[in-house]
Amino acid sequence: MQEAKGVYVTQKKNGEPSFRASITYRNKHIALGSFRTYEEAAKAYEIAALLVRDNDRSLEDYKKSWPISYDKVVVLINFRDNGLYTSNPMYVRKNYISYFLDSETELKFSKDDLFYYMTHRILKRGGHLYVNDFGMQLSLQTRYGIKRYAVPGRDYVFVNGDRYDYRYENITVLNMYNGVVYRDGEHKKGYMSKIHDRSDIVIGYYDDAVKAAIAYNKAIDILNKNGIDKNYEPNYIEGLSPRAYAEIYTQIQVSRAVYERGHTL
Repeated sequence: MQEAKGVYVTQKKNGEPSFRASITYRNKHIALGSFRTYEEAAKAYEIAALLVRDNDRSLEDYKKSWPISYDKVVVLINFRDNGLYTSNPMYVRKNYISYFLDSETELKFSKDDLFYYMTHRILKRGGHLYVNDFGMQLSLQTRYGIKRYAVPGRDYVFVNGDRYDYRYENITVLNMYNGVVYRDGEHKKGYMSKIHDRSDIVIGYYDDAVKAAIAYNKAIDILNKNGIDKNYEPNYIEGLSPRAYAEIYTQIQVSRAVYERGHTL
C-alpha cells in the first residue's frame, strides 16, 4: 500500500485499523475525519487539498459521494476565502453569515452574531433548532425574542417569508409577552390575556400589550394564592418603573373566572 500524504493509521479499541485524514493549511492543522478505508482517507485529503488551492471551487461543487463531510467543505472554503477558521460550518458573506445545517439547509444571521455562532454549534431535534448555552438548551428562536410556544404569523413573522433567515431586520415580533394574543375580531379587538390551568382561562381584553402582560402576572398571583402552584413564567416589562408597574397592577381588572379557579377544586 503506497503511503498517502495526510493519512494516518491508528487502531480502535477492538484492534481494528482506523484511517484518519488531516490537512495543514495556513499553519492550521485541520482534522478531516476518520474513515473506513485507507483509500477513503486518501481521497478526503485529495479533495481538501483541491478546495484550499483552487479559488474557483465553491460550496456548489460539493458532491454527496465525497468521503469528506459537508461541514468540513464549508469550513475549508470559508477559511480559504475569508481567512477565518471556525469548527462550525459557517461561511462569511458580504452582508451576512451563512450557517449550514446540511448541504440543503442554510441559516442566515447578521454579522453581529459571528462570534456567538463561532462558539455555539446549532443542533436540530424534532424540527426544533437550539444551542447549548451555559449547560442549558436554548431555543434559537428564544435568542431573537420569540417566546416558547409562539405561533408563526400570530406572534412573530419572518419578513421575507424565509423561516431560516434570522437576520435581525427579518424578524418582527408581534407579541413578546407570555399569555398575550392580539385579536382583531368583529366583536372583540385588542390584546387578549389568557392563562392555562386545566383549560384556557380568559383573563381579559386590554388596549395595549403591556396591560395584558401585567394582567397575566396578576392572574398568576391569584391562582397561586388559590392553591394552583404551577410553573408559570411571569412577564418582565422592560422600561417600566416599579411604581408605574404597581399602579397598573393594582388597577388592572381580571375576569371572575380567574378568581374562581382554585376555589372549586
